[in-house]
Amino acid sequence: MQETLTSKTSGPSLTPIPRPSLLNARTMWALIFIGSIMWALAQTRLFRDELINTGGWTVISRFIAASLQPTLTPDFLWLTLDATLTTLAFALCGTVSSLVIGFGAGILASEVWWESVMPRRNRFGWSKSYRAPWLIVRSILAFFRAIHEIIWGLFFINIIGLDPLTAILAIAIPFGAITAKVFSEILDETPRQPLIALQNSGVSPLKAFAYTLIPQAFPDWVSYSFYRFECSIKAAAVLGIIGAGELGHEIFLSLQSLKYEQIWTLFFALFLLNGIADFWSGLLRRRLGSGASRITGAALELGDVQPASPWQPVRQNDPVIRGSLIAAALLIPFAFWYVQPDLGRLFSAQAVEHFRFIGDRAFPLNFGAFSLAEWYRLASITMAMSLLAMAGAGIAGLLLSYPAANNFLLPGGLLDSRGRSGLRRLLSWTSLLLTRAILLVTRSIPPPIWALLLLFVLFPGIIPGAVGLGLYTMGVLGRLMAEVVENVDERPLRALKALGSDGGQIFAYGVLPPTFPRFISYMLYRWEETIRATVVIGLVGAGGLGRLLTEQLIGFNYQGVLTTLIVFVGLTFLVDLISATARRAFREG
Repeated sequence: MQETLTSKTSGPSLTPIPRPSLLNARTMWALIFIGSIMWALAQTRLFRDELINTGGWTVISRFIAASLQPTLTPDFLWLTLDATLTTLAFALCGTVSSLVIGFGAGILASEVWWESVMPRRNRFGWSKSYRAPWLIVRSILAFFRAIHEIIWGLFFINIIGLDPLTAILAIAIPFGAITAKVFSEILDETPRQPLIALQNSGVSPLKAFAYTLIPQAFPDWVSYSFYRFECSIKAAAVLGIIGAGELGHEIFLSLQSLKYEQIWTLFFALFLLNGIADFWSGLLRRRLGSGASRITGAALELGDVQPASPWQPVRQNDPVIRGSLIAAALLIPFAFWYVQPDLGRLFSAQAVEHFRFIGDRAFPLNFGAFSLAEWYRLASITMAMSLLAMAGAGIAGLLLSYPAANNFLLPGGLLDSRGRSGLRRLLSWTSLLLTRAILLVTRSIPPPIWALLLLFVLFPGIIPGAVGLGLYTMGVLGRLMAEVVENVDERPLRALKALGSDGGQIFAYGVLPPTFPRFISYMLYRWEETIRATVVIGLVGAGGLGRLLTEQLIGFNYQGVLTTLIVFVGLTFLVDLISATARRAFREG
């Protein structure tokens, strides 16, 4: 059989179509990924050490049975309400503070600011002299966002104690750095034609920047702000593990005293709070997306918001947008009043003395406290935990994302066929609600709580930490992937339906190809977040750098804390670099 197509007539032969090589960037990264997972499994000693504690199944069955009998006494319900409002207030205060940081630092971290407002020209055009301060700002932000909020919380507990300000600062600093990164990328991706036109007409660079780029980027900034509020609720719950957040703190106390009925009451409050925030934030993003851009939670996770050109203003009278802004204007002052953070404690003589004491004890750095082999072992445990969590969460999130999309199996959806029976429609709705409930529950419970629950049936080590991280990450990824499915271009699918293709063919040729590369990108991005979260799992004894850091903090070994943090941040930067390179290969391939 001939390898190329040729014309059967006397005319010229058709141009040969070369077969794509099996050895390309995507397949190379896939092989690296498979090899990394095998290496991570080897680190767990899965087949050499005892893994399952069979006696723990009785405890797990009691825990599950308690979900049917949550504590509903008036006193505990009032306690739950107060804890929920405090968690909400911490999230709001932390979000507002992170937005203030993100707005200022985001402008300074954008290339367009340095190119347009503070330009220095030479005879070749734009000078690159701005790159030095731009890189300094980006590096500082990268360092601050690489440190998990729970480490910031432990740091500020040592400085100012268990004041509400501790939780707010622990959320504001890393989230402010993340927000600045996203804001700067939105600015850099905003069309610059209006800016150039105003500058060419003689308008000053600062005024041109303020009147062109900021109004265009503002809807995406607002959308990301509400998305960051969702993340702040989860962060406030995580901070409860160290006593700096109410719902998480009450869950941790009830878990320690084995009061399972109380745990479920607190869980249901956490599910409700997260569910309302997720629903309203997603609804608002869709309304904002109708004007400025096509905004999804998945895009916001990557800062991957590409405004349309020309820009169209958001509908000013939309009730959802107006109601959200009014609610924010009312809730933000209430939040600060409810928790009453004492900003003066941060600048008190006692806090300054604690700062000085920690600074004196932290230097000089002592990398020689452990041998190079020991640092490698600790870093390997951390890396293996994050790899296993990311791989398991990615596969499970992918499987759940399609039935969790509201345009997939429901009537009129991508795979809906005419004449379906009432039973199949009922099953479609059941599948949607069940998968969404699973994703909501798994992403609402903080990773250390998952790890503590798993320790009932699993012996301490990498596995319970990886599974705990994986369950939480699965909930996040499944929701983000479902949004990708909901935004898939339906025109090719309608063409396939018109040609008589069945559901399997439509999925294989119309749904999977455009969504799968995006799924890979989000999995790689969440890997960056997972490596940060291994610190939280270290608090419950999962091992690695997180456990070492916890022991050093408990022992007030600030020299060791700073040294371990630098190693951990270096590992985070390495993962960021690998993830960004792999995402670029899949995007360009």
